[in-house]
Amino acid sequence: MFTRVLVANRGEIAVRVIRALHELGVEAVAVYSTADAGALHTRIADRAVCIGPPSAAESYLNIASVIAAGETTGCEAVHPGYGFLSENPDFVHACEDNDLVFVGPDADVMARMGDKVEAKRELAAAGVPLVPGTEVVGPGEARSAAADLGYPVFLKAAAGGGGKGMRLVERAEDFDEAFARAAAEAEAAFGDGNLYLEKLVVPARHVEIQVLCDADGGVLTLGERECSIQRRHQKLIEESPSPAVGEATREAMEDDVERAARAIAYLNAGTFEFLLAPDGSYYFIELNARLQVEHPVTELVTGVDLVREQLRIADGRQLHQTGRAARRGHAIEVRLNAEDPARGFAPAPGVIERFRPPLGAGVRFDTHIEEGAVIPPHYDSLMAKLIVWDEDRATSIERCLRALGDLELRGVPTTREAALEIVASDSFRSGNYSTGFLDETELSAVGSA
Repeated sequence: MFTRVLVANRGEIAVRVIRALHELGVEAVAVYSTADAGALHTRIADRAVCIGPPSAAESYLNIASVIAAGETTGCEAVHPGYGFLSENPDFVHACEDNDLVFVGPDADVMARMGDKVEAKRELAAAGVPLVPGTEVVGPGEARSAAADLGYPVFLKAAAGGGGKGMRLVERAEDFDEAFARAAAEAEAAFGDGNLYLEKLVVPARHVEIQVLCDADGGVLTLGERECSIQRRHQKLIEESPSPAVGEATREAMEDDVERAARAIAYLNAGTFEFLLAPDGSYYFIELNARLQVEHPVTELVTGVDLVREQLRIADGRQLHQTGRAARRGHAIEVRLNAEDPARGFAPAPGVIERFRPPLGAGVRFDTHIEEGAVIPPHYDSLMAKLIVWDEDRATSIERCLRALGDLELRGVPTTREAALEIVASDSFRSGNYSTGFLDETELSAVGSA
């Protein structure tokens, strides 16, 4: 195993990775911007290196600075976490050029899967079903394709993710303006204004399959996660298993994912995302070539430490098991963001004045916050993730509500009340919901979402 690893991230995921490294007896080196000086991840690491000013472009996204931090501290590998440089092929190449092992897939696979059109082309060749749509198209071709597919349709950035460069178009007369706006947003966010078109599947659920792949061809699928409760294409609450996926559908999805992972020569951890239609049909939408924010729900139902397995795979070791991971019980994850519901859930930086995490059997709380911690305005608003497990979905819901009620978090506005209302709602309890949950369910705490 490595002796020293650079953690190229911040916040709760940096804390999560550092703890996994320490459990393996590996030294952890943290990086931080001046806005994060003294943050929890810098204090629990064995060493910490400042890599720039608060702006992410000048610190956490600065490849040269991150690589220099790894080199000057004698690191052998880099774990990117999620976000920032985690899906940047140029960063992977830079790691390779400087004899640093990147904990994740290789640059070629990452580049191909990061191109949403190329990813769909390769997955189709592997026999995975796709949403009806197009490859990259100009405005004229896109307009004709939309008429052929029938409205509503989605315009999506070819190099995109996280809801950026995406527009729902419900009428032909709105198409040209939507195309121009989506292309401009994609260009600003990714440096690539290319768009493709997909037929809108309504109602649909967002279901994803977690996979681990080693360098010897071993593939382990770890079941599905239900991620349909979203606001502006950002996930809010995830659970595993999905209340909408039966055993036959699960097995078919995992068979498709295993076959696709082998076909594209995937390595390390990845997540294949699908839309699930009411009739049980499903369609591939993208591959996230990294660890996911919601990975803990899979860990709780399978007992597999995904970060530890990532590190073992990067060290050249084989998976402990292949095929299908055994699953037990039900897990739910709630993302807790520093956001103000009164201002349309705008980010709400500030100082944590009071913090007491929930405790008890089956409760996990992943965070980097503590009393007196500063939530800076420069980064994502995610502060913590509450993850609960119990033997079945109904008891897991009750445990989640109890834990949310026990949580004390003051000083900044948060999404706690919205999460409480969602999890307690009849729509959520029934398990019969879709990606339109927030639009279809009357909830006072999320009315302006």
